[in-house]
Amino acid sequence: MTNDQTKRKTQKHNHINHITHNNPEEELSLLSLTMDFHVYGVSRLVFISSILVFFVGMCLALPENPNLRSSSPANNSGQINSNSVLVALLDSHYTELAELVEKALLLQTLEETVGKHNITIFAPRNEALERDLDPEFKRFLLEPGNLKSLQKLLMFHIIPTRIGSNQWPTHPESTHHHRTLSHDHLFLTHHQKTGDKTVDRAKLIHPDFLTRPDGVIHGIERLLIPQSVQDDFNKRRSLRSISAVKPEGAPEVDPRTHRLKKPAPPANPGSPPALPIFDALAPGPSLAPAPAPGPGGPHHHFNGEAQVKDFIHTLLHYGGYNEMADILVNLTSLATEMGRLVSEGYVLTVLAPNDEAMAKLTTEQLSEPGAPEQIMYYHLVPEYQTEESMYNAVRRFGKVRYDTLRLPHKVVAQEADGSVKFGQGDGSAYLFDPDIYTDGRISVQGIDGVLFPPEEVEPKKTALPAKVVSKPRRGKLMEVACRVLGAVGQDSRFTTCL
Repeated sequence: MTNDQTKRKTQKHNHINHITHNNPEEELSLLSLTMDFHVYGVSRLVFISSILVFFVGMCLALPENPNLRSSSPANNSGQINSNSVLVALLDSHYTELAELVEKALLLQTLEETVGKHNITIFAPRNEALERDLDPEFKRFLLEPGNLKSLQKLLMFHIIPTRIGSNQWPTHPESTHHHRTLSHDHLFLTHHQKTGDKTVDRAKLIHPDFLTRPDGVIHGIERLLIPQSVQDDFNKRRSLRSISAVKPEGAPEVDPRTHRLKKPAPPANPGSPPALPIFDALAPGPSLAPAPAPGPGGPHHHFNGEAQVKDFIHTLLHYGGYNEMADILVNLTSLATEMGRLVSEGYVLTVLAPNDEAMAKLTTEQLSEPGAPEQIMYYHLVPEYQTEESMYNAVRRFGKVRYDTLRLPHKVVAQEADGSVKFGQGDGSAYLFDPDIYTDGRISVQGIDGVLFPPEEVEPKKTALPAKVVSKPRRGKLMEVACRVLGAVGQDSRFTTCL
């Protein structure tokens, strides 16, 4: 190696050391500098490796720049640490609320919210969601099609800011409102007389139940329901309890074929159904009734199930009609059938035998298949009658025949001893407890006997009288001739004279 080459090599090493120690920002050009000059006596690979090791060491020795610091995982990845308020909620004894949060698919949304700012959660107690909540409303929330309503209801309990129990309004009867994650407002109130703190209409029972660096959980006594979710529930629930729904007319039925003829014009609310009740009855005992569109059509304008349940409870509380209620509910499915008939717009009058009368029924009368249904069908009149209307009818017309659901039999009513008597002979029954239940659709009249239709007796064949064969009558001239011949003894020779 010549002296000039050795001198140039020494100058380049001195220049590299000067850059490394005095100007760290020029480190990135170091590698290219070392790659350009020619190395003598040293392997190029070994030299480059040494430079890289030196470069990495210098990077580690540099002070950390706070401006270049990467964001925390909680902000970028959406993950939360074990000390988060969400983890505390899922591990707390508010199991019902935590389960609803998971079913509403809100965990990711809440993780992102916690990553941005502190939150305040108002957690209803488990009993408020398990036993105190309306079962129909809870079914509505858990239906897959109502996921948005469930999410909005749960986010109504969360405020995107930290509010401790000491941040309630200090002035008595003053109210502060805060915007929730559902974009609705919650009102925090401090009542002077009782000293209670409330969130809307819910009382704060466990203030600061759980506190975490990113939020706080307060326990409240009841569920908070935003008005928008309540309105959505009222729109989507069954229309049976909404009387403002305009009913639809029942179709016309051809009486010869019992098939739908043509669409009937719309019916007014409360008008009787176009189909006769006998076409709406179940095809056999213990079966559900056939669909019979009435004033409410598919919307069930009348709540027949609730009305039947109400009159059965009335029978039980009235006393003395437990057997009748037991047959309608347990022994047969007539309670369900009656409820559906009333829902379709039909009216019924129930002639209810009391327990003393039902106790006289024999095992043979109830053992045949369908016998309990047939007995009860004879006590159901497809009209709405009260004690006054029936008594006025029998006073005016003497005997009145009412149709029953047991075709083709009718029950006969007549006036007797100032009351109404049903049936004839030994199988008759008197109106014993009038107007036990009357609601405009179902009328229950208590009687003191079980009614049976009169037996169909074939007419006796009366014997025809025997025909008397009379001899042909002879004329006057023939009688005179026979006398003359008889006088002479010759009449035996003529057959006409015999």
